[in-house]
Amino acid sequence: MKIQYETSVVDAKKTWFPDRSSHPREPGAILISRRRCAMTNIVSQNRLSVHKQHEVLLKLEAAGLTDTLAQKLVDSRDNDLGTRVVRFIENGGIEPSVSQKMARSIMGKNFFGIEEAVKHFGVNPTRAQLVLLAEIPFTKAELKGKKDTHILVAVFPLSIIDVRGKMTAEVFYNQGWYNNQDFAKNRGDVGWYLIKKTPVDNSTNKTYQEQQALLSDKDETPTAQVMVYTIVGHYLNTNERLLENGYVRCSDLASDGYRVYVGIFDADGLDVDNWDDGYRYSNIGLASARKSNN
Repeated sequence: MKIQYETSVVDAKKTWFPDRSSHPREPGAILISRRRCAMTNIVSQNRLSVHKQHEVLLKLEAAGLTDTLAQKLVDSRDNDLGTRVVRFIENGGIEPSVSQKMARSIMGKNFFGIEEAVKHFGVNPTRAQLVLLAEIPFTKAELKGKKDTHILVAVFPLSIIDVRGKMTAEVFYNQGWYNNQDFAKNRGDVGWYLIKKTPVDNSTNKTYQEQQALLSDKDETPTAQVMVYTIVGHYLNTNERLLENGYVRCSDLASDGYRVYVGIFDADGLDVDNWDDGYRYSNIGLASARKSNN
């Protein structure tokens, strides 16, 4: 059923889509009080078994670990080398480039890089993708100017359907109208995107055409795939919900010709919907991404 927008879009979201079914919480883990059992759990969680230690050592020796190199690891001050090795493994064997390290230091929490994509989305970057992402396509000055208003995100080819499939139920609003829509199955291209965290200034209560006139020649409207990837990724990484009280129009059209918009990322989950370009709404603004310098 198509929303007529006689009420607000926020109300429409709650009114026209079926209520999300409740999901009872899983029972909590049983507390083991006996000291011996507790110690067994601690050891099993924090210490490698003898068999696993042997396997790890064999792998390191096969990779070229010598007695001299092993001693350097043992002698490393404050276990710095060991910490770096573990962090390297946690990052999926990815060593950030100088450009990426610079960007991370500037953007702070508003940075969602390759390591975050590996951790939160389970991506397994190819060598070609790592090469494409090696250099940040934005200047240091641009990043400093946008560090509080934008998110720098390494987007991998994951469709909206792909991302939704990796999430627990509460991350996405319970709706299936877009399951077979091309925009929702579009995986896009790998690349760095600098995404505005809020709608374009003064873009609500305007048609899509009027909103487009607000963009500078250095900005563009991103796809719904990029916006959903960014919104969900940033939430998983920082627990901050973007667009909690409003929507942004994206560049995609659904099969009925209506513009796709995303938002109202509240406790019910992220909403993905679409409607006519010519309507003006008080809580539908425009999504914006900085054009790259590549």
